[in-house]
Amino acid sequence: MKIYLAGPLFSAGERAFNRKLRDLLVAQGYEVWLPQEHEPRSRKAKDIFLTDMEGLDSSDVVLANMDGPDPDSGTCWECGYAYKKKPIILYRTDFRKSGDTDTTPYNLMMTESANEILDVSQDIDDESKIAARIHEALKKLPTTK
Repeated sequence: MKIYLAGPLFSAGERAFNRKLRDLLVAQGYEVWLPQEHEPRSRKAKDIFLTDMEGLDSSDVVLANMDGPDPDSGTCWECGYAYKKKPIILYRTDFRKSGDTDTTPYNLMMTESANEILDVSQDIDDESKIAARIHEALKKLPTTK
């Protein structure tokens, strides 16, 4: 199964977490498409967009990070693009609340479009526990082999 790992990638910490999570998922047998590793060095907006679209289109599932007071807008767009095309798993390591209502942990358009929603905030100090929870969610998807 090929995972498109969507999430913020603009700080050293975000990029390091993305790589660590990717490595843990690869160790569990998944192929992971990590945008920060594929985006062209040209840094031209159109080139980045087209490259990320190729990654989305060629993946079986979108795994999206919903951290922050308002989840990353590019990540949210990627989920919207994938909706009705492939499964979406949302995860949040951030323990702050940012939802639209008491029953949605973040924007209701995101929570209602997802196949699985994982609150892994209690595991923020152990990436392997986060990866294990994601692995369990991936196994529930109908496209999982």
